[in-house]
Amino acid sequence: MKLYHSPASPFVRKVVVLLHELGKADDVELATVTTTALASDANLMAANPLARLPALERPEGVTLYDSRVITAFLDDLYQGGMYPEGGRRWETLTLEATGDGIMDSAVSMVYEIRLRDPEQVSEPWIEAQWGKVERGLDALNTRWMSHLSGPVGAGHISVACALGYLDFRHEARDWRQGRAMLAAWYEGFSARPSMAATTP
Repeated sequence: MKLYHSPASPFVRKVVVLLHELGKADDVELATVTTTALASDANLMAANPLARLPALERPEGVTLYDSRVITAFLDDLYQGGMYPEGGRRWETLTLEATGDGIMDSAVSMVYEIRLRDPEQVSEPWIEAQWGKVERGLDALNTRWMSHLSGPVGAGHISVACALGYLDFRHEARDWRQGRAMLAAWYEGFSARPSMAATTP
């Protein structure tokens, strides 16, 4: 299998962290591409008509895209147990969606600055996206700590990659302020070999 990859993408990192956690990182070739919303890589477009990362080419079957589709597929393929059965499955999926939503907004902020001419950059848009990030962080720090303290699943990986991206691209905003429990959890989780191996 081949994963279209950029080391700076938190969505790609989420897939690669999961592969490390499953002990299957060597089973997937990483095909690094340089792509933006305004200049899509041709090979990526051929694999994924939306030209978004990540995309996973398989020997048989269609190319999979969207990180949640890919992580669910890999977990099923390798029987990793990252999406538990029963009621905790829905909690895991919602926690994963929270992490992914933080990534979405944080990446949108970067695109707004990098892909627009300076006079077109919308500060209200940037701050609205950061507001979404902060609400997600506050929810994690209050409602989700008991879940984050449990067995590692896909939701943990998504949240950790989202927080890592905030450090990588938005360090000056200091997401840790007022969120001591979440910060302590992330400090422990980011020491995992899967996270250390994928730091952008």
